[in-house]
Amino acid sequence: MARRPLPSPEEAIAILRAKRTKPQRRPPPPAGKSLAPLLKDLENRFGQGPAALQSRWREIVGDTLARRTEPVRIIKGRNGEGGALELRVDGPVASLIQHQAPQITARLDMLLGKGVVTRLRIVQGPVKAAAAPVGQRPRRKPPLDAALEKELADSLAEQPDGGLKQALLKLGRGVLSSNR
Repeated sequence: MARRPLPSPEEAIAILRAKRTKPQRRPPPPAGKSLAPLLKDLENRFGQGPAALQSRWREIVGDTLARRTEPVRIIKGRNGEGGALELRVDGPVASLIQHQAPQITARLDMLLGKGVVTRLRIVQGPVKAAAAPVGQRPRRKPPLDAALEKELADSLAEQPDGGLKQALLKLGRGVLSSNR
């Protein structure tokens, strides 16, 4: 069998151009896989934090208090003692939270474990609006009765039609419905 002669430089370049491919791109490794051990170690050292509470806060304190409070952070106690849960509270609800502190800490013991939270630290400030519970729609205010609606329309009769008049009507309806 006769040996084939080597290709010329031009033929070699043509062969390489036709057959050379780029290496396959590999997707990056999943971040969760490498972060899971680190997160588990941090959770063991510092606790679960308020994220575990925020999803179940409505169950712990009830629907009324859940709209006016939110867990901010869990402050670990010194020397392995129980920590404090810092709550952001809207206005006068702080006194209700103080009265219900034993019941709230008992419910927290069921969720987080005995002795993780032994006291509540109340901070007054603005609270993010809590989402409505699943299956419930937010309550809408009933429309104004015909007499109030006519009185509002008569008071704005001199205004020219347009965006300003519509905005004033909407504002008037909101003010009159909140005064009922």
